[in-house]
Amino acid sequence: MLENNTFNATWGKSLKVTTLLTCFLFPAIFSFGAYMSQNMRAEWKTAMVLLPFVTIAISALFSIRNYRLQENQLIIQRLGWQTTIELGDLNSVEANPHAMSKSIRLFGNGGLFCFSGLFRNKLLGMYRAFATSPRNSVVLRFPNRTIVVTPEDPESFVEMIDERKKS
Repeated sequence: MLENNTFNATWGKSLKVTTLLTCFLFPAIFSFGAYMSQNMRAEWKTAMVLLPFVTIAISALFSIRNYRLQENQLIIQRLGWQTTIELGDLNSVEANPHAMSKSIRLFGNGGLFCFSGLFRNKLLGMYRAFATSPRNSVVLRFPNRTIVVTPEDPESFVEMIDERKKS
């Protein structure tokens, strides 16, 4: 936890491995393919070399830096921007290290700098994730949606939200 209302978004092992491998192998494979293609036009070769770097740069913008509880909002700080979730109609909040287990990604990012987007599993049904370490999962249930976040200290995060709901 950074300040008394801000929680780090630490990276879990799977996110570290996926991001590291992607950042090294993705450009290498595309560059090797462009180098080995004798009959390919120069424009296509350039695009093959640049595409992985552009993809990595765009994905980095969606990385999650921290989670901040501010009044009746959860602010998810990204790289240069933020996502705000209103907590006014929150039904329940619970820490569950298995919440993201056996999930299928329906749309979004599945491990390059974060796990974010729409996912589905048997435990939660369809949910939206803003995650960096699935073992730190906190499930926020609203009347029409479920959201999973992964603050560094899930238990303290849940306690802080519960305290805010009571007051």
